[in-house]
Amino acid sequence: MKLDKIKKIVILGGGESGYGSAVLAKTKGYDTFLSDFGTLSDKYRRLLVDEGIEFEEGGHTEERILSADLVIKSPGIPEKAPIVQLLRQRGVEIVSEMEFAQPFSKGRTICITGSNGKTTTTTLTHRILADAGLDVAVGGNIGESYALTVAKGDKEWYVLELSSFQLDGCYDFRADIGVLMNITPDHLDRYGYNFQNYVNSKMRITRNQRPEDHFIYSGDDKVILAEVAKSTPEATVHPFSKSNITGNMAHLEFEGRTININLDRLQIKGLHNAYNAMAATYAALAAGVAEEDILRTLYAFEGVEHRLERVCEIEGVEWINDSKATNVDSVWYALESMRRPTVWIAGGTDKGNDYEPLMEFVGKKVKALVCMGLNNTKLIDNFSGVVPVYNTSSLEEAVEVCRQVAQSGDTVLLSPACASFDLFRNYEERGRLFKERVLELKQK
Repeated sequence: MKLDKIKKIVILGGGESGYGSAVLAKTKGYDTFLSDFGTLSDKYRRLLVDEGIEFEEGGHTEERILSADLVIKSPGIPEKAPIVQLLRQRGVEIVSEMEFAQPFSKGRTICITGSNGKTTTTTLTHRILADAGLDVAVGGNIGESYALTVAKGDKEWYVLELSSFQLDGCYDFRADIGVLMNITPDHLDRYGYNFQNYVNSKMRITRNQRPEDHFIYSGDDKVILAEVAKSTPEATVHPFSKSNITGNMAHLEFEGRTININLDRLQIKGLHNAYNAMAATYAALAAGVAEEDILRTLYAFEGVEHRLERVCEIEGVEWINDSKATNVDSVWYALESMRRPTVWIAGGTDKGNDYEPLMEFVGKKVKALVCMGLNNTKLIDNFSGVVPVYNTSSLEEAVEVCRQVAQSGDTVLLSPACASFDLFRNYEERGRLFKERVLELKQK
């Protein structure tokens, strides 16, 4: 990406990433145009007008888009989109927001990816650095757009949650500190149902790293270990695993020092959260944060919304919102953390799921499965005969069935294993509406 040779920039997609990219492009003096095939939200339409940025919605003007010197594509737009295919045919360079924004920033980056755990780890890492007094912003998939923060005023540090889609558009982008939580089958519909294609995207987190950089990864993930063995990372490596844990303590070695984490003092529970805490600790140590500052925030952190979020208890039944669990591996960790008989709500837009890894936990911990989606055939076929299965097609119906099935001492767990797009705009809306419905029950 040779920015000095670029005059006309087109941004595809008008959400947080697209808006931020457009602001940065205009701020740097480029001829900037944003195009969204769908309908912009009132928020971003108003902001684009306020910034004086040209845009269109409800379709693409091909002539104007194809004349661009550079296209910045929002991560939600698939490669198979017709306009993207046309751009590829014309040889127009297409990059992600991250790739475009980094050359304009002097800040260092902590980049966190993985099939699961990245939002909690990103939020926790940012909180540790912020509490320690560092000049830091959080961005990527959460928080404010990375490009927008760079445009408004650069930061010393950026903690970025990166999806595989964002990494796909990175070529010269480099993570000073890269964190890879795990790699399990997810988004296979975007990768030709070829797991290795998805793996290759995740491993781009190590792209361009230097010996003075850091690569933090799960030493228990066989897929990552195989990839690391195939191509040794240039960066200094810091694997974390169950072998770091003895009893209730996690012990991490870093540059001749040992930091000890009392897992019983964490507000966020379960093995997956022990992994999240270890990864965030390594990232903070690599950023120069003192041990006592790390531990203070670790023990105070209460988790993120929609990830094993306790809603309330009604007549002895605990209700938990885990709407962010959009794949099988995430549900595995959710069920692993359950300590009471569980009524499990699952379903949505299937992404090529293999439910076999859940069978043992379902048999031991789940007393009933409530399917919530427009097409629940795959879930019903997999779990009928393992536990009682109830078929519903709306949130209201699913919650009512759970109310009837669950007894005092049980947990109702919304942990869908699927995307939300059949019934909801996103997993946030699914989780928010679930909480609203449950709280309505409590008030009755």
